[in-house]
Amino acid sequence: MITALVTYVIDPTKVDAFEVYARAWIHLVNRMGGTHHGYFLPHEGANNKAWCMFSFPSLAAYEAYRTEMVQNGECQRAYQHAQDTGCILSFDRTFTRPILDGASVEELGL
Repeated sequence: MITALVTYVIDPTKVDAFEVYARAWIHLVNRMGGTHHGYFLPHEGANNKAWCMFSFPSLAAYEAYRTEMVQNGECQRAYQHAQDTGCILSFDRTFTRPILDGASVEELGL
């Protein structure tokens, strides 16, 4: 499994527009074979940062999604919304390998 962690710098006066964008992408990623873990919008602290995480079973599955996105009209409309509203100033995408199950200290030999 591969998980993308995306850090956004957003326009703090356009959080509502960013939320529309976020809701569209949660739907799209889930429909296109991924698992979206949600967006996290500013509440306390910095008012211009937001994050999201989504997973695909493999890097190949993620690359297939990226290829499909380019040709998908709904994806293009979501991108256009962000461009038209100026809600996203910049973003950074990092790929991670999640650890999703715990173990006792005894099992881990600690």
